[in-house]
Amino acid sequence: MDKATIVSQVKAAGIVGAGGAGFPTHVKMTADAEVIIANGAECEPLTHVDKELILTQSPLIVAGLKAVMQTTGAKRGVIGIKGKYTQAIAAIRAAMGNDPSLSVAELGNFYPAGDEHILVYDVLGRVVPEGGLPIMVGAVVQNIETLLNIGRALQGQPVTEKYITVVGDVPQPVTVKVPIGVSLRQVIELAGGSRTANPTVLNGGAMMGSVVENLDAPVTKTTKLLLVLPFEHQLSVKRRRTRKDIDMHAIAACDQCYMCTDYCPRHAQGHAIQPHKLILLLASGVAVTDAQMAGALLCCECRTCNYACPVHLSPGDIALTIKRDLVKARVKNPYNRQTEPDPYRDYRRVPMNRLISRLDLAKFDVPAPLTDAVPQFSRVTLNLRQHIGAPCQPIVKVGDRVAAGDVVGQVPDNSLGAPVHASVAGVVTAVTAETVVIEKE
Repeated sequence: MDKATIVSQVKAAGIVGAGGAGFPTHVKMTADAEVIIANGAECEPLTHVDKELILTQSPLIVAGLKAVMQTTGAKRGVIGIKGKYTQAIAAIRAAMGNDPSLSVAELGNFYPAGDEHILVYDVLGRVVPEGGLPIMVGAVVQNIETLLNIGRALQGQPVTEKYITVVGDVPQPVTVKVPIGVSLRQVIELAGGSRTANPTVLNGGAMMGSVVENLDAPVTKTTKLLLVLPFEHQLSVKRRRTRKDIDMHAIAACDQCYMCTDYCPRHAQGHAIQPHKLILLLASGVAVTDAQMAGALLCCECRTCNYACPVHLSPGDIALTIKRDLVKARVKNPYNRQTEPDPYRDYRRVPMNRLISRLDLAKFDVPAPLTDAVPQFSRVTLNLRQHIGAPCQPIVKVGDRVAAGDVVGQVPDNSLGAPVHASVAGVVTAVTAETVVIEKE
């Protein structure tokens, strides 16, 4: 299959980054790269999707990796997996065979090993410039599930399903495959439901996840981890605090000890982000959209600095909200330097077991195996914007009958995006500018 055909099939399949912000994959596949890095680092505490997929779907993952290598011209493909996952490493090496262009990079068990800047440095020894992308140093990073979807796309299968780990305060922690568009509530029920009546659910995990305001919201192409917590859990309490409370607490209690900055993984790459200085600027009355705050634009939103703070402030949340304010105000990032890493960066990594203990999640650190059973769902709500770029436009109307895999939302001409496909067969019962609802007959 030639390059143009591969890219066309990936685009038609509606593939976006399955482990991040949802960048359309076909665009990354047209870059000129030296190395493709498969991100199997399992960055968030308690997530199991990548490991389970490597154990069960290695041949298709390798096929997807080879396809990206072909379209980008990359001569090497490296799969980054934590060294502790010995069975997964054995499975992927078996799928690689004797191909000399493919290899495994065994990663340490620290957070955030899956940050793409950190991953590129750990695998290649190259520092991505401030505010830059891995392609600037010759690398393209793809998520494991994304590679699986590429492998399936080459067999004519569009993206209609999502793999999700459900852990926390549930009877049966599990990793499941569900149709895109089912509700988050239904996914949690597959793990036995919450043990408490009023749980807090973090979509994305303990560190980078967001609080789910509506459990009837649908699964999208980027849903990966649902962490269910009791209402009184420390993470639940912290995430319910208002922005004003977070800022005022930091202004009152921060003693400028510098530990948040010391542990920031992007600062350790030499980047000009200093969480402690953002708090100092807030305390000095500097407007959050002031150019002095621009270092926040380099924040990768990992919240490692929250872990580092000895008085339990939330510098990560402060940096994240300032970053969003700056983006809304269209403040340009002035930092684009090629930097050198801090020589002590490796001594400031956050061990995953220590992070899990600090977050009071040790009792939830249990296996969440991938289940073989495919549950039946009668209704799906498909968001027409499940990716970075322009939202899709519906191409179906109420009353239309669709088969699983039919296109129901198409990207406008000359726009960045990825089509949306029906995840179940049935009848279209509602269409808006934002969603398409399908009921099984």
